[in-house]
Order: sequence, then C-alpha cells, then structure tokens
Amino acid sequence: MNRLAALSMAAVVSAALAAPAAAQLDLPRPSPKATVEQTVGLTDVTIAYCRPSVRGRVIWGELVPYGQVWRTGANEATTITFADDVTVDGNKLAAGTYGLFTIPGKDEWTVIFNRGAKQWGAYSYKESDDALRVKVKPHRDEFRELMTIWFPAVSSDAATVSIAWEKLAVEFTLKVDTTAKTLAGARKAVADAKPDDWRTPVRAATWCLDNNVALDEARGWVEKSIATKETMANLAAKARLLALDGKKADAIALAKKAITVGKSADPKADTGAVDKLIAEWEKK
Repeated sequence: MNRLAALSMAAVVSAALAAPAAAQLDLPRPSPKATVEQTVGLTDVTIAYCRPSVRGRVIWGELVPYGQVWRTGANEATTITFADDVTVDGNKLAAGTYGLFTIPGKDEWTVIFNRGAKQWGAYSYKESDDALRVKVKPHRDEFRELMTIWFPAVSSDAATVSIAWEKLAVEFTLKVDTTAKTLAGARKAVADAKPDDWRTPVRAATWCLDNNVALDEARGWVEKSIATKETMANLAAKARLLALDGKKADAIALAKKAITVGKSADPKADTGAVDKLIAEWEKK
C-alpha cells in the first residue's frame, strides 16, 4: 500500500470512528429463540435455546459433525436450569443453570452439563467446567424441520427430556425428590399456621395419607386440626389412619361422625368420598 492509499484508509477509519453510534437494530433470527418450562413435582426446569431449521441440509455428520462438542442448537449455547437438586439418568446434579452441550455420534451421544452457561456457541467451552456427562443412544424419530426440545413424559418425581431434530432424537431422564421437598414445606406450613387454621394441618396430613409417607407426623397434624375445629375433612382423615392401624370398626364410626359434622355445617356438603370409604371398610 503506497503512502497516499494509507492516508486515505486512515481518513476513512477516522471518519467512521468519529461518526455517531449506529442505532440498535433488531432483526429476526433464522434460528429463533425458544424457552420450554416444566414443573416436575415442585421443581421448575427451564431450557432456553435457539431453534435451527433443516432447510434441506444434511444435519448429522455434516452440519453438526460427529465427535465434536455442539451448542445443542444455534446462536448462544443452550442452557438448562434446575430449581432444585436433580439426578440425570441416575447421576446427581446440583441446582443451578448449566450450558447444555452435546457430542453427537452415529451410535452414541454424550450429553454435557457445563458450568459455563453464558457463552456464544461452544467456542468458549471448557471440559474442565463440566459438572456432569451422561451417555445416551440416538434413535429415529418423526421429521422435525425446527429443532425441538420438549418433555414427552412427566410425573410427580420424574421427566423425560427429548432433543429432536430432522429425523433423530435423544432423551435423558430427570428425577427429583418431590416427597422430601413436599414434606419440608408441609412441616414449615404447619409450624407457621395460625392458631385458628385447621385446614393447613389436615391438608398436610391428607397428602401424607395419599402418598403413604410420614404417617406418624400425619397423626399429629390431624389431631392438631381436630383440636382447632372438628370438620368432615379432619375426622375423615383420622378415620383413614384408624383403618390403617386395623381399627376398622372405630374408623367406620368416626367416618359416620365426619358425615354428620359435614352435613351440619353444610346440608349440601358432598360426602361421596367418605361414603365410599365406609363401604370399602364394611366389606372387609
């Protein structure tokens, strides 16, 4: 470059730097952002990612190479956030936000939960920041033009996460300790209940009965509720506990009292659930 050309280029650069800053311009992305949220029991799980399209391209082994760390989407790295500790395919993982990276392969993928959640693509990915790696098997799936991450199966303590694109999908399973979290919340709620609150103790006890957990605590909560105010709900809960102890005659008598108390408070009260309990106990 001669001296005159150099001076001209310097002038162009200087003029560009001196010009006012360009206004922010938002343009639609070819791979739009998406967020999928799922509550598993009492635990919120959130996945944020960008959804690339097939657009006639060969995806696996070409656009997305085998054996290399992939951002599991487009643009920014995909992230997954757990509100509570979880297990992933049986492996413990602490609550928090992770970069959800993958290493695709023809016969096996590696799913990576990396502490470096905020990054563009996988260019700053560091294996030393991995919190967990799990192996999963890819399988054929229905065609999807847009990459899709979703929860095809959810229960009170587990969920399946599916990463699907083109004609392929991989899944991993999350599990949470919903029982422990619910019990902790129930204990606190009962302890914090106001003196005239009969509902909170019996709600906590009924949950224990329905799930067959902490029944000794449930007995105490039922008695606390009854001591505050006798209702069809807490008398019926106590009747259920008596039946579990093998005291069917006492359970039936108390359940009938529960119906009387309920009808006294509200002549239109629905006693169907208690009637059904009595019928079941009388058969045995």
